[in-house]
Formats: sequence, structure tokens, C-alpha cells
Amino acid sequence: MKRNRLRIHAASLHYFDAVCRAGTIREAARRLNIASSAVNRQILRLEEEIGAPVFLRLSSGLRLTEAGQLLAAHIRTVLRDAEQVASRLDELRGLRAGHVEIATVAGTCACLLSDTITQMAQDYPKITVGVRIIDTHAIAEAIVNGDVHLGLAFEVPRQPEIHAMHVAQFPLGAVILPQSPMVQKKIVDISEFSEHPIILPKENFANRKQVHSLLFKAGMEDWGQYESGSIDLMKQLVLRGLGVAFMTRIGIEPELRQGLLAHVPLMQGDMPIRSELGLFVHASSPLPVAAGLFADRLMAIIDREYEATHTSAKELIYPDRMSVGISIPCVAVTGDKEDGGDEVDDIDAR
Repeated sequence: MKRNRLRIHAASLHYFDAVCRAGTIREAARRLNIASSAVNRQILRLEEEIGAPVFLRLSSGLRLTEAGQLLAAHIRTVLRDAEQVASRLDELRGLRAGHVEIATVAGTCACLLSDTITQMAQDYPKITVGVRIIDTHAIAEAIVNGDVHLGLAFEVPRQPEIHAMHVAQFPLGAVILPQSPMVQKKIVDISEFSEHPIILPKENFANRKQVHSLLFKAGMEDWGQYESGSIDLMKQLVLRGLGVAFMTRIGIEPELRQGLLAHVPLMQGDMPIRSELGLFVHASSPLPVAAGLFADRLMAIIDREYEATHTSAKELIYPDRMSVGISIPCVAVTGDKEDGGDEVDDIDAR
């Protein structure tokens, strides 16, 4: 979905940014809906102005020079700032218009996002929303590059350039058929599935590493009879009686409500196993107004699901906090500790 940007900077900066993202002048021109020659002229003008080439023209395509890398980092910051100005102007005009771009993993958060988008459509019909489906490990890069405002996924690797705006831990469980004898148990040790066919996520899901560690500790093989990069396919394999999958309830809500699948929380030894769902933002760029409104509603829906899952225990990633879920407007979260950051002063994250 196209994101409208305030055009208060030279066209050459916008064209350069488009070429960086597209990888070629021809593809950038196609996305900008202008002639390739026009893009090329702007790039040449930019190189003349800074007195150095910004791209290496290789047979395999374009590659940023050292000067180009410096310029690309600066332009991303400039364009993000321009987006903030556009958002402020919209707010002053009372339009409540704007665009929200969010990245997530296929199938994992469909219900959370569809509920959020429905609320946004009712409250702010002029705000547009784009959802990018990418691998977990690419979410941080998409946020840092300014491709998206928000990232939502389980077990996202932490980086200093991104902040965890909201996190909540959900029980990792065995997804099985309702007629399985395991359904009678309130919680089950993962080792009890050592003789069952296992359906594992591919590496595009970060919790593959989490599952790997669990299987290793249980003395089980770190491979599944079936492996898939799709939550939907994993669900279908379980529905056909081909094995057991390990995931949270997030992403299988419809099947659970309809009684098609069952979810039994896992434990290892005497410890329940949990997986962390996080909503991430850029560490140094305040959210535009529209993205902040979207984040507010998404956090409330995550809390709702957390409450539904934890009816008997309120265990959060930070046990000393008494609220459901944790809002961290601009605090970098690394492991189980917080590193202080600068406050976001334009959006009330709650």
C-alpha cells in the first residue's frame, strides 16, 4: 500500500530512497510511476551535488558506495521526520487521516490484527492500514529502515535500534485433536510427546529456536516428521491427524472456538513454557499519530487475549508489574531487564 509522504524535500532524496529500497532504477521508476530516465537524472544530479558516486553500477545491479550508505542513513531519518510533520499537520487540521504500516508473521497474529483493523475502521475511517507478512528475523530491519511503523511477532530477537512497546507471554502448548487423551490434562510435559509425530515450524518463525531448545532438553530429536513455514498448513496437518504441533493459542483462535482443535499448555520439569509476543517500534523515531492510535487498540486487544488465556494465573514477563501486559513507550527490553531510553513525547502509548 502506498504511503503518502510530505514532499518538503528535494525530489532527488525521494528518488534515491526509492532506488535503495527497490534495488534498481527501473523498479524504482515503476513504483514511483515515472520514467526511468527521470530517476536516473535525479541520481546523477545528487552525485554531482555531493561530489561522489552513491551507487556502484554492477552487472548484477546497484550497490551503495560508502558515501551512498551515509546518505541513505541520513535520508531515512529525514523522511521519517517529514512523516512526523505530515502527521502533526493532519492532527492540527482535525482530519485524523494517515497511514499505518505493520509487519508480522504469516498466520500468527491474523485475529489480533483483524480485530484491531475493524476498530480502526469504525473509529477512524480515513486512516489506511498496510500489513506486511515477512519472516520474524526481518521485522527489526523493516522497522529500522522505515518500511513499517510497527512490528508484531513472537520471540523477536532484540536489537538496540528497536524498542518493545508492549510485551506479553502466552503459554506454549501442544495443538492436538479434541479426541486425544492428552486433552484431559491441564498441563503436559513436552517429553510425553516423544513417541508422537511432531509438526515443527520452519526457521522463518523465531520460536523454532525456542522449540529446538525444549526438544534438546527433553532428549527428543530436533526435527519433525513434518516442517512448515506456514501456520495454516501446520493447523491443517493437525486437523488431519498427522501429528502434534507446538504453538500458542494466538493464530488458532477460530479452530479452538469451533472445537476443531485443542490446546494443552506445555511444561518442562515443573516449569510452564511460555512464548513472548511483542509489539515493536523504532527506538529513536516517535510514532505518527495514526500509528499511535493503531498501537493503542492493538495493545488493548493483546491484553484481552492475555486475560482470556491467563484466567487462573497472572504471570507476566515482569512479575513485579501488576498490569496485564506491559506498555513500554520507549524502553529497550533486553532479556528480562529494562534499559532506560528517551520518552516518546508525542504519543500516549496507553
